[in-house]
Amino acid sequence: MQTNFTIDCVIYSFHLGKLQVLLTERNEYPYKDWWALPGFFVDKEEEMEEAVERILYELTGLKGIYMEQLGAFAGVKRHPQGRILTVAYSTIVKYDEVESKIKPMTSYMRQAKWFAVDSLPDLAFDHREIIQKSLQKLKSTLYYSTIPYELLPEKFTLSQLQQVYEAILGKTLDKRNFRKKIVNAGYLRELSEVQKGVSYRAARLYKFDKRKFFKTTGVE
Repeated sequence: MQTNFTIDCVIYSFHLGKLQVLLTERNEYPYKDWWALPGFFVDKEEEMEEAVERILYELTGLKGIYMEQLGAFAGVKRHPQGRILTVAYSTIVKYDEVESKIKPMTSYMRQAKWFAVDSLPDLAFDHREIIQKSLQKLKSTLYYSTIPYELLPEKFTLSQLQQVYEAILGKTLDKRNFRKKIVNAGYLRELSEVQKGVSYRAARLYKFDKRKFFKTTGVE
């Protein structure tokens, strides 16, 4: 038996220079054929953590991914059936690590697909509002969190790192000032390696030193 509240999952990644969010195409009413965040009702005897894991797997095919609670949404008009509370969770994943695993495991969702956050389709329910709130949280914690580095491969260029910051903030940053601030922070390790397989001048690669980051920022 289901409860009268749901779980919705906001899953971010970074691809083709854009911050992307994973959406699912609904195959049932209400909002049939609309795009929405992966979400569904919580079973009556189900713990929240179990519900998040189950719903995430059934609607996207992903599992073993840590989800952080974002907040509750309970607007009177958010659902055609009346007041149905949803608890939203969010996470960020590396695109290359999950892309081949994404496949809805239930007929309730027709497909799952990445969309750039700056060009979202019409969304079901209040899911655009949920995404906006999660983006605000990303922006507010960006400079003292590991988020940018969790979106990048282990080895990256400063240009790639700047692209992540700009994608999340939704604005262009001054290249010189950005690099000076990031390098002076002291938690990037410059490598002897450079990019491979590029037609332009290969840039220096860096690695994120999480230990130094925690020591520098005091964030655990």
